[in-house]
Amino acid sequence: MGDTAATIYQWGGGREAFARWLNRFYDLVELEAPEIAAMFGGRVSEEHRAHVTEWWVEVMGGPAVYSERRGGYEHMLAHHHDLAITEEQRLVFVTLLSRAADDAGLPADPEFRAAIMGYAEWGTRLAVQ
Repeated sequence: MGDTAATIYQWGGGREAFARWLNRFYDLVELEAPEIAAMFGGRVSEEHRAHVTEWWVEVMGGPAVYSERRGGYEHMLAHHHDLAITEEQRLVFVTLLSRAADDAGLPADPEFRAAIMGYAEWGTRLAVQ
């Protein structure tokens, strides 16, 4: 990680890098995962993309904008409660997140990738439950 990056957020390149990653992810969802895109009416809004970016920025050590504006963890969890996400959808979701990280040029360092993908695995497994 180096001496200058104290958080995953900083290591990843800050808000701009996380936004690039998550926008690429949602582009892939729209292009390749119609069963997930359907949860968003077929297209993922700019508003949703911005909210998810705020979430990831916060949980990876950046500014707590999501909690300040949207209510934090419980608020985010409530949005996923009734989606009936399947294990197959979960797997597609995390696979596309990983591909999007490559496409967006996020650090390829194994520790960095383990951090973001570990969080994605944890969160998506909770969403299935």
